[in-house]
Amino acid sequence: MDTLALALIFLFQFNGQSSCQEGTRPNIVMVMSDAFDGRLTFDPGSKVVQLPYINYLRELGSTFLDAYTNSPICCPSRAAMWSGQFVHLSQSWNNFKCLDGNVTTWMDLLEANGYFTKMMGKLDYTSGSHSVSNRVEAWTRDVQFLLRQEGRPVTQLVGNMSTVRIMRKDWENTDKAARWLRQRAASSHKPFALYLGLNLPHPYKTESLGPTAGGSTFLTSPYWLEKVSSDLISVPKWLPVADMHPVDYYSTYTKNCSGAFTEAEVKRIRAFYYAMCAEADAMLGQVISALRETGLLNNTVVIFTADHGELAMEHRQFYKMSMFEGSSHVPLLIMGPEMMSGLQVKQLVSLVDIYPTVLDIAGIPAVLNLSGHSLLPLLSKSTAFSKKERPHWIFSEYHGCNVNASTYMLRSGRWKYIAYADGVSPQLFDLRLDKEELHNVVLRFPHVQAQLDKLLCSIVDYPKVSKAVHIYNKKAFGDWRNSLGRNYSLVIANLRWHVDWQKDALANERAIDKWLYGSS
Repeated sequence: MDTLALALIFLFQFNGQSSCQEGTRPNIVMVMSDAFDGRLTFDPGSKVVQLPYINYLRELGSTFLDAYTNSPICCPSRAAMWSGQFVHLSQSWNNFKCLDGNVTTWMDLLEANGYFTKMMGKLDYTSGSHSVSNRVEAWTRDVQFLLRQEGRPVTQLVGNMSTVRIMRKDWENTDKAARWLRQRAASSHKPFALYLGLNLPHPYKTESLGPTAGGSTFLTSPYWLEKVSSDLISVPKWLPVADMHPVDYYSTYTKNCSGAFTEAEVKRIRAFYYAMCAEADAMLGQVISALRETGLLNNTVVIFTADHGELAMEHRQFYKMSMFEGSSHVPLLIMGPEMMSGLQVKQLVSLVDIYPTVLDIAGIPAVLNLSGHSLLPLLSKSTAFSKKERPHWIFSEYHGCNVNASTYMLRSGRWKYIAYADGVSPQLFDLRLDKEELHNVVLRFPHVQAQLDKLLCSIVDYPKVSKAVHIYNKKAFGDWRNSLGRNYSLVIANLRWHVDWQKDALANERAIDKWLYGSS
């Protein structure tokens, strides 16, 4: 045996710890959905819709009661999860600007350390994707105009009680994942790692609004609606428009939610969303079934999570892009060998914790400069893991579209603190007394605000980050504008804000010029 081989064995035995007592490294399977409200994975939220496979993970594994996204939008959130770093460190500012393709993910490290790996479905963590409308809206959020950027949220019922497979692309990827487990993973002599990314329960594109439309349709069938307990669907309270925080009002307006909605409309949107969650749960079930049928489940760590949540008409909004609980609270359930069962973990955690956790599970030495901390000490039956003290806070930030200021959220204990630069007033919520986040108490508790702001500033220099985002937005928009030449006016007028834009196209172009060049 050569010196290098001896060194590698030594490194594994003494610097790595496996969650299996026998020393065999477990397989790792992650299913990551899109826009899944984490509050549905534990009571009382879990009672509103039947999620049998999430409940299976909950009974045989651990459920994190306070798990958060590090940025409540698709690409930056996934960038944080795959890189293990807060998004300001990777400059993952919006759905267009995220990680470089050559970044080292935890899946890369698993492969380099002997795992047989496969990634399927929605990945969405590298730069260059999503619609032109989405990126232009993010770049121009400081422009002094107010335009509706989304279609009004609507529902669509399709099929009948026999219609099960609605999100066909997700089902195709789920079938591929199950087939890979049965045919390839089961015959592998290596431990394996599988990632499956789902698009559900993200709303569907509203086709009637044309080619530039966003996703504002909640679509399902009677089969999935039957899984929802309609009598348990709550109708969220809304603040009067005049009392809304200016950033929240901007979000409501640009998401096309400032008009009137009946109580029946709101309940229907929420019911359809929950039904879409039930369909996503069934896809998780296909993966668990494949593991069970092949005899792989007993030595496999299964992780279920999401990139962010879905407001589903809470705070007069749908979609995400908000630090309110519906948008920022994500599911996180972990089940595996030598892990505790039926555990409800109360510690605050976030998606950046997944990177060090996966390395810990695989017995791979920790990587430097990660923003997160391994969750394995909270889950493992083994006493070999040191119960290191975790931070008592989680941090999330958002720099993309549908807000008009970069947003920084610190959750610590009972408090949620939301800060902004550029003179925008902060928000403070006491989640113990105000679960609906309707009462901003920042003026009543100035000492709490000061304490939390000091902690936030020790994590991120948020005025400096906001300034960097302003500079990036202007440069990125200017480069895009110059690339269009004479077609600029035509293209920008026909993005998904076209209905409002074309009411006064010249005034809107002038507003952009004033922002970009300081001229009118």
